[in-house]
Amino acid sequence: MIHPLVRDLAADGIPITVTCGILGYTPQAYRKWRAAPVCQRDWDDAHLVDAALQVHADDPEFGYRFIADELRAEHGIIASENRVQRLCSSHGIFSVLARKRRRGGPRPGPAVHEDLVRREFTAERPNVLWLTDITEHRTDEGKLYLCAIKDACSNRIVGYSIDSRMKASLAVAALRNATALRGCTGTVVHSDRGSQTRFNRSSQHRSVGQRVGAR
Repeated sequence: MIHPLVRDLAADGIPITVTCGILGYTPQAYRKWRAAPVCQRDWDDAHLVDAALQVHADDPEFGYRFIADELRAEHGIIASENRVQRLCSSHGIFSVLARKRRRGGPRPGPAVHEDLVRREFTAERPNVLWLTDITEHRTDEGKLYLCAIKDACSNRIVGYSIDSRMKASLAVAALRNATALRGCTGTVVHSDRGSQTRFNRSSQHRSVGQRVGAR
């Protein structure tokens, strides 16, 4: 904030040495800033924040740890979790699921989506009710995440997807796989309401406890 002030006052005719003397700043530091107003660190931070905003827009449930993983995997940006946390915090990039508990505050409202299952995890006919969940599996090359969809009538797996990162697209891919194989409509899909199955509005899919529409 000091450098632009010195510049503006100099444009009004006030000598740089006078302004720097009053503000307790050195003219050499001001001239160094004029030669390079944006340092490389600030430039790199700006690119990181821009990429973090893209990751967060795709998966608003992501916190800074998942964002750091996505920056490395999708954008080739290698940054420590502490740096990503600092920049995300200063720019208001938070997981939509992160909510601070306050005493005496409002109680959580009802579920976002209507519960169509009501603890009845059985079905008399195929493709009436599907159950889905995500499991983590460790391998020699890292973690793998499996999203499987099971028919409540036959207990058969009707669709699945595998990815090295646990994100909303993992559940979307499993649902697309199941609907492509079964070709059904009106099926109720039930999950544990995890963040990956609460798809964003642009995914063209229904969320947890909702019916699958036409493909």
